[in-house]
Parts: sequence; C-alpha cells; structure tokens
Amino acid sequence: MPQPSTVQDRPTSASSPSHLLYIDNLRTTLITFVILLHLAITYGADGLWYYREGGDANVVMFIIMMFVAAIGSAFVLGLFFLLAGYFTPRSYDRKGFGGFLVDRAKRLLIPLALYELIVFPLIRFGVRVQEGYQGSLWEHLAEHFGGLETIADGPVWFLLALMIFSFGYALWRVAVPSDSEQHGWVRLPGDSAIALFALGLGLVTFLVRLWLPVGKFYEPVHQEFAHYPQYIAMFTLGILAFRRDWLRKFPDSQVRIWAWVALACVLTLPVIVIAAGALTGELDSRGAGGWNWISFSYSVWEGFACLSMSITTLAWFRKRFDRQGWLASKMADATFTAYIIHPAIIVPLALALSGIVMSLSLKFLLVAPIGLALVYVISYFFRRLPLVRNVF
Repeated sequence: MPQPSTVQDRPTSASSPSHLLYIDNLRTTLITFVILLHLAITYGADGLWYYREGGDANVVMFIIMMFVAAIGSAFVLGLFFLLAGYFTPRSYDRKGFGGFLVDRAKRLLIPLALYELIVFPLIRFGVRVQEGYQGSLWEHLAEHFGGLETIADGPVWFLLALMIFSFGYALWRVAVPSDSEQHGWVRLPGDSAIALFALGLGLVTFLVRLWLPVGKFYEPVHQEFAHYPQYIAMFTLGILAFRRDWLRKFPDSQVRIWAWVALACVLTLPVIVIAAGALTGELDSRGAGGWNWISFSYSVWEGFACLSMSITTLAWFRKRFDRQGWLASKMADATFTAYIIHPAIIVPLALALSGIVMSLSLKFLLVAPIGLALVYVISYFFRRLPLVRNVF
C-alpha cells in the first residue's frame, strides 16, 4: 500500500491539492478491499491468510470471492504501485538522494520491523492457542523467532518491495541527468500504445512465470516475483504520470474505450476461471505458470485487465470522488496504518467470534462491517500516539 503523501510531497506541478482528494479516496477504497478480502478468506474464500475458520464453505461464495479476488489481484496491487510511483519524484526532488532514502527507510522499514517483531508473533500466538497450543507466550516467542524464515510476512511485503523500488529509483536519479525525466515522450499515450504495453506486460509476465510461478514466495524477503513485471511497470508508469501530468490530462473519451476493455476482461474472466477448475473447488495448478495455455491466457488477460481497470478506476474517482466529507477525510488519514495493523485486529476478532456457529457466508456478512469499523477507528487513534505519528 503506498505510503500516504504529506502535503509537501504532493505534486504541485501536476495538479492543485484539491485534485488529490480522489487519490486519497481511491487509496481508502483499495485498502478497504484488501481488508474485506482477508476477511473473506477467513470465512471460506480461496487464498492464504493467518486464520481460516473451519466449516463447509458455500460453493457460491467460493466462486464469487475467487472471481473478485482474481479481478483484484489483476490490478489492485499494480494500482498501489502506480500511486506509490506517482508520489516518488516529488519526494526525491525535495530531499535529494540521502534525505529521500532516509525518509523512505523511516516510513517503510520501521513499520516493517514493528510488524515482524510485535504484530506477527502475537497473531501467530493467538492462532496457535486457538488450534490447541499449550505453551506460554514466552515459549511461543522462542519457537517463533528460532524458526523464523522471513523478514516481510503478511502485508508488509509491500513495504519491502517499495523500499527496493525506491532504492532503485534513487540510483537511477544519480546515474542519469537530473532533468532526464522531463524530456522524451511527453504526449499522452494513445490507445494503440497502451494496448501494446498491456500485451507486452502480459507476455513478459507469462515468460517470467515459466520459472517463477504464482504462489511461490522467495524467502527471506517474502516476495512473489511472479507479479513483479506488473509491479515494476506500474511503478514506472506512476513516475511518468507525475512528470507528464497524465492523471489529470487523460481525456474522458479515451477512458470510455478502456472502460469497455475492462468490461470485456470481466466478462471473459469466468471462461479462464472455469477452465482453471473453479467449478470443482480446486484450481488447476497450471494456471500458476509454465508452458501451457491457461498460464498464457491468464497472463495476457492480466496485462490488459491491469491497464484497463487502473485507467477506468482512476478516471472514475477523478470525476466522481474528488471531494471528502469528515468521515472520508479521517479514513484517508488512517489508511496506511490500517494496512499495517489490520491483521492484528481482524484475526483476534475472528478468533473471538469463532464459537458462534452459523454459515460462513452469513458470518462474513456480519463480521465484515464490525471488522472494518474497528480497523479504521483503532488505526486513526493509534497513528496519533506521540512516537507513532512521525512514522505512520
């Protein structure tokens, strides 16, 4: 999840501050989607998460949530990286190489360390107790850190990835002339250029997944490199969008074309999902990567879905959600904190309510609004603590 920009980091060359309200609102919506997705996995949807409640998952919910998760994974994280890239040049311009990296380390690596040292071990302890663990907290901590294999578990993998990308950008700025980003292709990309970019992204993704399949995380950095072509491409597009003012200039007439492409991607996804075994309750492993038509189809589909849905979503929020009321403003302030600490809230909540017997689908519908409210309220007040406010 992109680090929220401060007022100083907001791009003055691209737009006035009021034009950034839709980005704040978009970020809040995306974080809410991530939280709801993790709750859905808790209650029967397919995916990896700390705690999955036992019981028979509703087949309809399984298919729906898999459909939603497939669409979300196709562009949500890529859009996160685009927004992160969008705010990166302005920060570097103000702070320079050393100041930029120090600031990024403070705002990315300190929350990562706090999560790994405090939040993650306590979550695991609660889940282990639920599963019948009889040891003390101290025994658990000794076992946890003794067998630790990762330094970026759960949602904080994004922080490490963004730190890596930020370091790469800083090296780029040192290696090339300071004004290089201002020159070159300054026109808005045409539809043919976007389509070629989407196709190229899909083909590169397919080739990468011949060796680095979806679902395989590489430790200790806990990165799923199968999606890195998309992340790198979108982060780079975010940098270009800032320098060339693409987000504000992109015309509605062009957006409409890509909205139709996004709709086509949504309508063709069921074909791929069913071919991958959705109706059987178990996905075909070939979709994760390899020289086969399922991986090829999904990779190319993902490239077009990422670009078209990102364009459509950004334009929609720019047009309809470029304002904030009191609640939206408070939620926007808490989004980064909510992303970091939401597992420490929704997992204990699910554990506390595990004794209530009902269908998993109904339980998700009941717990989701409670979990969201708790996450944002706790995050809002947590980030106002004296030592926390300078980091979160």
